Amino acid sequence: MDTPTAPYLKTLVECHNQLLADGYKENFAVIKGKLHSHATERSYTPEEVHIVNFYRFEGQNDPDDASIIYAIETSDGSKGTLVDGYGPSSDVDISQFIVDVKDIKKKTAVK
Repeated sequence: MDTPTAPYLKTLVECHNQLLADGYKENFAVIKGKLHSHATERSYTPEEVHIVNFYRFEGQNDPDDASIIYAIETSDGSKGTLVDGYGPSSDVDISQFIVDVKDIKKKTAVK
């Protein structure tokens, strides 16, 4: 698995754009306990998901605006992102799915 190159970007949009450039093109959502690809309509269980990296962003003016973006690769090679709120604004379904994923990495690149 390649390490996404987005860790030093300051905003969620910048990070998402870099992940797109790195090949993370799918937009994922959690629906009924599974990761769902909007493009292919395929669903994945937590066992079929590898979180390659994740990036957390603080809300500049409001702590409730904090968010996290996950760089995800699936067992069939799909690569994409999943965005969630962080802290009080997190989505319960996404949070539970992430807890169930066993393969989570946090990679930091050397400057």
